[in-house]
Amino acid sequence: DRSQHSDHQPCEPFAQLWSGWIYHCFLPDQEVTMHGYGSFAKYYDQLTQNISYGERAAYFDAIIKQNMDSASVIADLACGTGSLSFELADLGYDVVGVELSEDMLSVAMQKKMERPDLPFTNPLFVCQDLCELELYSPVDAAVCALDSINHITEPESVRKMFRKVGEYVRPGGLFVFDVNTEYKHRQILGNETFVYDTDEVYCVWQNTLEDGLLVTIDLDFFVYDEENDCYYRESESFAERAYSHDFLCALLAENGFELVTVYGDDSFDPAGETTQRAIYVAKKTGKEN
Repeated sequence: DRSQHSDHQPCEPFAQLWSGWIYHCFLPDQEVTMHGYGSFAKYYDQLTQNISYGERAAYFDAIIKQNMDSASVIADLACGTGSLSFELADLGYDVVGVELSEDMLSVAMQKKMERPDLPFTNPLFVCQDLCELELYSPVDAAVCALDSINHITEPESVRKMFRKVGEYVRPGGLFVFDVNTEYKHRQILGNETFVYDTDEVYCVWQNTLEDGLLVTIDLDFFVYDEENDCYYRESESFAERAYSHDFLCALLAENGFELVTVYGDDSFDPAGETTQRAIYVAKKTGKEN
């Protein structure tokens, strides 16, 4: 019973409005450009098994309840394969999962087929660039988790993203996001190499720190082919940039958000100098600087 987790009950108007909007966004003759994370999307869930999305959803839920009297509709920005979106839906929210990678969304839709207990439109997944975000109507809160903002490596693009989020979070609503800190990029990720060995894939993750803030990530996946008794290799590369606290605060203020607090490392403790993941909680005031 989803109602035991939340005072909010899914509303039929949400399903009707957003399902019509999503049809408009994915007309059959619309030309679609493929975007990255092809190989990574196939193995993403295996390589992130250490993440408890249920606990993460409960954490965001607690933050929302501490700072809002009520919230119904949440945008899960850069939702990836949808794991967090489903957990938020299970807590009773109407969720719009926004993701640029069609490969990631393909995995999310496969998961959706395995959840007949949830309404067809919840979570609702849309393929969009966060810098060009276009939603049907305002949302009560937007969350952006697991260092997704770090994956936007151009400061001006981050500025555009915050501007769009500011347009679609309603007054009094929340924008909750986490980022890998400058400390983590310099001291933890740096020029390190990590190896992940699962039942289905062997992954070598190599980082290259370029300017103290930008980390280039090269992934090599080795997958065993039983039929031919050999391994085949797939490779993928992307980058993450760390942003300063002052820069992020300035963007929030520019777009009508008031910073409530910054938590450290998925806790309710204040972020500090050695915090690796900082969680920003900001409320939409409507007063833009």
